[in-house]
Amino acid sequence: MTGETVLILDFGGQYKELIARRVREHGVYSEIRSCKMPVEEIRAMAPKGIIFTGGPDSVYRDDSPTCDKAVLELGIPVLGICYGMQLICHLCGGTVEAGTKREYGVFPITLDTSLPLFSGCTVPTDVLMSHTDLVTALPEGFRVAGHTDLTPVAAYVNEERRLYGVQFHPEVTNTVQGNLILKNFLFDICGCAGNYSMESFLETKIREIREQVGSEKVLLGLSGGVDSSVCAALLARAVPGQLTCIYVDHGLMRQGETEEIRSVFENKALDFRCVDAADRFLAKLEGVTDPEQKRKIIGREFALVFEDEAKKLGKVGFLAQGTIYPDVVESGTGSAVIKSHHNVGGLPKDLGFSGIVEPLRYLFKDEVRKLGLLLGLPESLVNRQPFPGPGLSVRVLGEITREKLAILRPADAIVREEIGKCGCRADQYFAVLTGVKSVGVMGDGRTYDYTVAVRCVETSDFMTCVFAPLPWDVLRRISSRITNEVRGINRVVYDITSKPPATIEWE
Repeated sequence: MTGETVLILDFGGQYKELIARRVREHGVYSEIRSCKMPVEEIRAMAPKGIIFTGGPDSVYRDDSPTCDKAVLELGIPVLGICYGMQLICHLCGGTVEAGTKREYGVFPITLDTSLPLFSGCTVPTDVLMSHTDLVTALPEGFRVAGHTDLTPVAAYVNEERRLYGVQFHPEVTNTVQGNLILKNFLFDICGCAGNYSMESFLETKIREIREQVGSEKVLLGLSGGVDSSVCAALLARAVPGQLTCIYVDHGLMRQGETEEIRSVFENKALDFRCVDAADRFLAKLEGVTDPEQKRKIIGREFALVFEDEAKKLGKVGFLAQGTIYPDVVESGTGSAVIKSHHNVGGLPKDLGFSGIVEPLRYLFKDEVRKLGLLLGLPESLVNRQPFPGPGLSVRVLGEITREKLAILRPADAIVREEIGKCGCRADQYFAVLTGVKSVGVMGDGRTYDYTVAVRCVETSDFMTCVFAPLPWDVLRRISSRITNEVRGINRVVYDITSKPPATIEWE
């Protein structure tokens, strides 16, 4: 991709993609590989630095993830995070044991700011801790570089061997100066130049797509969301004339969305086809209440619709998908499964495609948006509100019916309109039809109608988030408009839960 790479070895941590994103924010290309990557391959790659991720295991167990100890002898700077810190200690002859107290959450830490890794940090500073095991004895040549009240060795260094460890997570926003610590590692310790950009990514990805696809046709399911739209623009740039974009109206779209998508893509230099499959999807979802089952049904039907349309097109070599990093981590790829996504896995084996093209698979949402602007897509489309592949099915709790969808659509439109124009920071916002009914009073009559929840969050990575502190007058206006303009709703509530423990979507 570029002349310099930071290698991220994965030991099963939930935040591995977030580490990669933080590194790229500094203009340094990062690549995630398995912790089992042979040391010969690492030597051939010649990364500028290596980062060991966290993980849910204990390093002293025989079956816990590990790596070749020779990785630590390459002379390449290595930064261990959480489990990665403990593993470096363990491999070098130190001691890691189960602690008597757990340390989960944000805690103040004292760091040795005379060290290059922590240069410029003000102490004490808050960091995110998430561990029970801890380092109780350092290997020879290592020294303590940070501590908390509960963890005597919360950071260590061995400058001679260029080995560094932090028990906390510098990649998350909860760690106040984590970005500075990573910057110090990348530039002051690894000597990176910071020459990675979306321009360089685009040039390389176009070449890779052409090499993979050749002269074969490509079929893309175009939802009109940011990811699929940028994917379409990228494929059209890479293999013009070979791409067919199929927009599947599954009956679960937001208000006015199908009409908007038509207006944007029908006049583009693409073979744009619209399939009205609402009856088909809603029939399959009848009586289904489990959110995972909903997602799997929708994913399966998407694949089957693509198969039907592909047959109409003749021979189609590749199925393209707008998969991005958050989709992958939340679908369970070595990490704990949180929820499945319709565009990750689960495709029938008899689709007839030669392969799958996922050009955005290793990009984060902010990178996808930058790439979309670089490809010439309108800003209104690139910066539109994220929308999950399963559509409103994951925002209607319980069984999906046409009646419920007809209630949610205008309520959601009001939420997006009001928050969009209020000028507050809000990275994702939408309405959820909770399925809960309650008693209300309208005029002189009693009502027994649905409760709608408003979800509005602040996030820089969509891996974690906090609820947005919207002004009371904005919430009051949303509530008033929904209860007055949308039949079937008599109560509006505001979701004030962060991620974790919740996810951004309700299902």
